[in-house]
Amino acid sequence: MQFKIRQITFVLLCSAVSFGQPPLALGGIAHVAFRIADLDASAAFYQGLGFEEAFRFEDAGKISVEFLKINDRQFIELYPRTADLQALGMMHICFETGDIAALRNDYLNRNLAPTAVNKARAGNLLFSIHDPEGQVLEYLQYLPGSLHFEDRGRHLGAQRISQHLVGAVENVRDVAAALSFYAGRLGFEVRGGGGTTRLRVPGNSVDEVELQFTTGQAKPRIVFVVPDVARATDELRRRGFAPLQSAGAVRVVDPDGAFIVFTAEGSDSW
Repeated sequence: MQFKIRQITFVLLCSAVSFGQPPLALGGIAHVAFRIADLDASAAFYQGLGFEEAFRFEDAGKISVEFLKINDRQFIELYPRTADLQALGMMHICFETGDIAALRNDYLNRNLAPTAVNKARAGNLLFSIHDPEGQVLEYLQYLPGSLHFEDRGRHLGAQRISQHLVGAVENVRDVAAALSFYAGRLGFEVRGGGGTTRLRVPGNSVDEVELQFTTGQAKPRIVFVVPDVARATDELRRRGFAPLQSAGAVRVVDPDGAFIVFTAEGSDSW
């Protein structure tokens, strides 16, 4: 597997040269969005991890999305299921950019098909693309006056188990195709680690996306960093969670089965 990845990486490096310019830097992961079965249960779970509600949207008297805050630039979005046929799990991963128009033009030059830039309900600029597996990737530019921007310095309680979402795992059936897309088309940096296929977001954020091979409906996984994994494990138990320990990391499972991993900064233990 590692030899195959090295071969793919060489091809990607060669193909990247044809674009003429390195990829534009991103600010890291801005948010992850989940489709959930029970908003009360999911909100209670994430708030139990210390992530406070920053704001929410309501439609026809019902909550349509709740925004939970990790830090001033990162959020978790919870979308209650409105029909039984809607699949639960990861809806999209969103990356931050400081110049959304320039980024979209760069993607057009890379023969990608980004949507038009729109001003979202919260007041920020957005566009999206799809990767080879159909996963939605969003790109966001925070704007002054938006709900996210105006919430700076608020809802940052001391009870947060972590203050940085460092990774999101995408379950894929074709690792080679996904790797070619993220590294060759989007300019993510290929990294190894524990036999996994890890990709660093362009820029200085150190945030990453991991490609995990699966033939079925694997559960989502997101990764946070903590100063001390053992201390985080003890704190999770104290709060009534049932942490599952592995080498260098600890995880809990949300009400819909998503894995929430806490690891040490710089660790490859996800």
